[in-house]
Amino acid sequence: MSKESDPKMKGAGRFAALVAAGILLSRIFGLIRDRVFAHYFGSGDAADAFKAAFRIPNFLQNLFGEGVLSASFIPVYAGLIARGKEEEANRVAGSIAALLALLMAVLVLAGIAATPLLVAAIAPGFEGDKRDATVTMVRILFPGAGLLVMSAWCLGILNSHRKFLLPYAAPVIWNTALIVTMAFFGGSHGEYPLAVILAWGSVAGSALQLLIQLPPVLRLARGLRLFPDISLSGVKTVAVNFVPVFVSRGGVQVSAFIDELLASLLPTGAVAAFSYAQTLYVLPVSLFGMSVSAAELPVMSSAIGGADEVAAQFRARLDSGLRRIAFFIVPSAAAFLAFGDIIAGAIYRTGKFGRADAVYVWAILAGSAVGLLASTQGRLYSSAFYALKDTRTPLHYAIVRVVLTTVLGYVCSQHLPALVGIELRWGVAGLTASAGIAAWIEFSLLRRGLARRIGRTGLRPKYLLMLWGAAGLGAAAGWGAKIAIGDIHPIVAAFLVLGLFGGIYLACAMLMKIPEIRGVTARLGRFIKK
Repeated sequence: MSKESDPKMKGAGRFAALVAAGILLSRIFGLIRDRVFAHYFGSGDAADAFKAAFRIPNFLQNLFGEGVLSASFIPVYAGLIARGKEEEANRVAGSIAALLALLMAVLVLAGIAATPLLVAAIAPGFEGDKRDATVTMVRILFPGAGLLVMSAWCLGILNSHRKFLLPYAAPVIWNTALIVTMAFFGGSHGEYPLAVILAWGSVAGSALQLLIQLPPVLRLARGLRLFPDISLSGVKTVAVNFVPVFVSRGGVQVSAFIDELLASLLPTGAVAAFSYAQTLYVLPVSLFGMSVSAAELPVMSSAIGGADEVAAQFRARLDSGLRRIAFFIVPSAAAFLAFGDIIAGAIYRTGKFGRADAVYVWAILAGSAVGLLASTQGRLYSSAFYALKDTRTPLHYAIVRVVLTTVLGYVCSQHLPALVGIELRWGVAGLTASAGIAAWIEFSLLRRGLARRIGRTGLRPKYLLMLWGAAGLGAAAGWGAKIAIGDIHPIVAAFLVLGLFGGIYLACAMLMKIPEIRGVTARLGRFIKK
């Protein structure tokens, strides 16, 4: 069966668009949340405490949540559905849900008990009220993380049934809960009490995010029974695939913890600024990297035919996905490098968050731009390995990335500022740049490893040159506009500068006849007609 005749191999672009739409909606509310947060907390001690506190239970979510479950659960569950074994698929899903719920209950309780030790590990530079508030908030936030892990199980069910919009838009509920909490209590409480109240709002939002996904899950997985049946072959396969992905994600999370630790050793504001920058960084990663990878995973997992046919389908899907990712990620990286202060100012510049804070975040974003393309395309290659039910190979390469990120991050954040004669606070930009260098090495290893399995894939140098050329022309024009308009309202500045940048990029893409522009113009045309 050719990829053209297989209906399951069609529509991945539409699925990716649905994922992107859900993520975009969620991220918009996330940016609103962060803008409100910046208004009430700025980059002070309470902001550092909350951001650090959130990182610890979020470790649990990231270890067992979306990425790990998608890599281990979706290939098995989607594969069973593709072969018409829906009853068996639902038995596997119910068993995984039951096992996951039991595990979360144990880990949440253990995390609450071990909170002081965890805070000491991730934020050794915190003392006094700052440390005490962090401990309190971590204990509050842990149950919410467990609920979000179960929400990720719902996402796996929905994605396998090609339902993409709801699970990726569901975090809107969580973000809304935090926004409402800050808006309601922000004017009547100090920073530390408000941060604690915000932690409770986060737990409420986590519960709502799970509850909104349960009804469609129960409709799709009819006859679902929450019983931990470890004798099922599908459950065993999920468990076998889970371990390498878990270790891989664990390594990545440990690396993130180390980044947090290193940031906590820098002057006040580094942790909060790092978090603000990460929120902006993950926007293109989620919209243009995660959306394509998430949509392609169940499609590739459902590929059927002989070995050569499956390999051909994989190559077609990967090359198409890589082009779509690069088309949007290249200008995103250029924007971070040239207009990071404009972007940060438009989102955060209000209340206690001033122009100097925006410039600080810009430096961190510029460091993030180094590995933006590698990180997003690497996600797609990892998804291809997961679809092949090979979770060990990405693990080996992830370990390499973690080691490099840790070593380079320490040198660049703690020692490089003194060597080049700048303030220590700017070392936080070294953390993101180091991660970018490591991402390129991991990407190269993933691409080579997959080539040995399915044949050569990747973007042509000519294609990348056209994209960077278009982005460079747009950035030059935007930079000129940035200088010309001076220090005006940050939202107006963003509209003018980024609008000019984006317009020139798209115009150049049309003139160069870059194929991906057709999809953009087609969607814009349909939107205008509506």
